[in-house]
Amino acid sequence: MRLANYSKPHDKPDRIIEHLQHAERIAADAHRTDVATGRRRFLIRAATTVSIASAWTRAQAAAAPPGAVIQPVPADPSKALGVPLPDESYGLRSQFETSVRTRYKTSTPYSSWTFTPLQDSVGIITASGLHFERSHAGTAIIDPTKHFLYVNGMVREPRKYSMKDVKRFPAVSRLLFIECSGNTLTEWVKPTLKTVQGTHGLTSTSDWTGVPLSTILREVGVQSSAGWLLAEGADGAAMTRSIPIEKAMKDCLLAYGQNGEAIRPEQGYPLRLVVPGYEGNMNVKWLRRLELADKPFMTREETSKYTDPRPDGKAVQFSFVMEAKSVITSPSGEMRLEDKGFHEISGLAWSGRGAVKRVDVSLDGGSTWRQAALDQPVLPLCHTRFRLPWQWDGRESILQSRCVDDTGYMQPTLDQLVAVRGVHSVYHHNGIQSWRIASDGSVSNAHV
Repeated sequence: MRLANYSKPHDKPDRIIEHLQHAERIAADAHRTDVATGRRRFLIRAATTVSIASAWTRAQAAAAPPGAVIQPVPADPSKALGVPLPDESYGLRSQFETSVRTRYKTSTPYSSWTFTPLQDSVGIITASGLHFERSHAGTAIIDPTKHFLYVNGMVREPRKYSMKDVKRFPAVSRLLFIECSGNTLTEWVKPTLKTVQGTHGLTSTSDWTGVPLSTILREVGVQSSAGWLLAEGADGAAMTRSIPIEKAMKDCLLAYGQNGEAIRPEQGYPLRLVVPGYEGNMNVKWLRRLELADKPFMTREETSKYTDPRPDGKAVQFSFVMEAKSVITSPSGEMRLEDKGFHEISGLAWSGRGAVKRVDVSLDGGSTWRQAALDQPVLPLCHTRFRLPWQWDGRESILQSRCVDDTGYMQPTLDQLVAVRGVHSVYHHNGIQSWRIASDGSVSNAHV
């Protein structure tokens, strides 16, 4: 970690927060409009003697996400033939499942984020189509037969690899989380976004398949004096980041597979670098070049961006690791508890340092804590699902979770984080999140 004089402007936090709030309002308005439209259509068609099943199908279509295939719903599925099986198809989820990513509404659709709907997540793996996404110049469209990976710089033998060459090497598969360093950026000063998708939706876990980067580096022969590696993407932004050679040799992955199939275009098809536990932008997508050198390359993305400003006017550079973090996904913002009694508190925890050792849950804003159960498997550098049974008595409660990883690091409170970092950063926010349960069961974002 390097402490450098801070003189270049960062993204303006207030402007980013404004845009994110606007995006969240647009998504909520769209959902309300879809539901209202669906209800109006239902009533109109029912009034004109269209069957209940047909009216429901049309109402469902009004609320369905783009691209959904809407099928008629029989009154009794056990007394009707199902949908014919196609000769060839790509499997689709049910028309009744409408959870989607939401995009941060920037002035251009080419440089933005899309947020994973964590409130609807089950288990630890994120569906490929719901995996969060960050792009700087849109989604690159690349023909894999014409794509090459170049490895040069301080190596014995510079090489050029086709995708066929890469796939000839022995492969591995690993469950790994990726988190954008800007995740939770709106929550430094006051409760800002309403849902866990807005506050924490820039993290996802996938089953990544590919070739260990160390395999390629050993073949080209890294010179002993080489200490850094530059990873460069083939998109319009030519995203570039410096990576310590120790990390490159330890566990980085040249990934071409995600969740049992080829990586999606927005995730870097046909090849991306996966850097376990490090901030998301270092997982360079559409990877085309690796260059070895004896010092970091000081690219735009590690000087004027992706550094952490401190209260003394300096900024920390190369703060790669995403520290231990957790969030309760259910119940969470904008949900409502329908009644008193049993509810399961559930959420996700992760750490870029290693494996989750323990997750504690508080029902009273951090005054007391209970240890949650961890779903198996608990894997290093991977999301871990935690659960705690809860009997809600109908009174106001403040729910929190805190993660402890296997290095002994404990997720800090927001006050502890701000005391060290100040409030002018947009990166590496891993403070404890609070959800306020009101007496009417409504759930909202809170700072305590």
